[in-house]
Amino acid sequence: MEFKGDSVVAEDSRHGYFMKQALLMGEKALQSGETPVGCVLVHNDQIVGFGMNDTNRSMNGTRHAEFIAIAEMLQSYPRSALQSTDLYVTVEPCVMCASALKQYRIRSVYFGCANDRFGGTGGVLSLHSDSSIDPPYPVYGGLFEKEAIMLLRRFYIQENEKGKS
Repeated sequence: MEFKGDSVVAEDSRHGYFMKQALLMGEKALQSGETPVGCVLVHNDQIVGFGMNDTNRSMNGTRHAEFIAIAEMLQSYPRSALQSTDLYVTVEPCVMCASALKQYRIRSVYFGCANDRFGGTGGVLSLHSDSSIDPPYPVYGGLFEKEAIMLLRRFYIQENEKGKS
């Protein structure tokens, strides 16, 4: 896993813009009572898919931001377009999502904060770099890391407050 932090990659206004859009989706998830993970899919410098976690409302553990964004993109683009598409996501993709991204042959992944419990791109497992299955994809972590962490903190503080009632 390659960590660029807020220096090289985040200074690039293109990456910064797309990551901020993912953070806005994470904020929207938080306001909806979901774990605040948001993402965007970018193809030819255009956002072609938006996603935010929807596991609580849907009561479906597979409704992660990445899957929602991919489903939206696939309404207008062929599956093969994912090979030239980048994912910007607030939290490192979990093992399930990292595996799916590999099968879809996503071009690259940029994320905010690491996922120490379920991360599939270096946090726990490194599914993205296993060349024995499908071609590896590059991963860049630490973009707007503080903002991504703060979204998660706000969610867990909110959850703790609900538990006190």
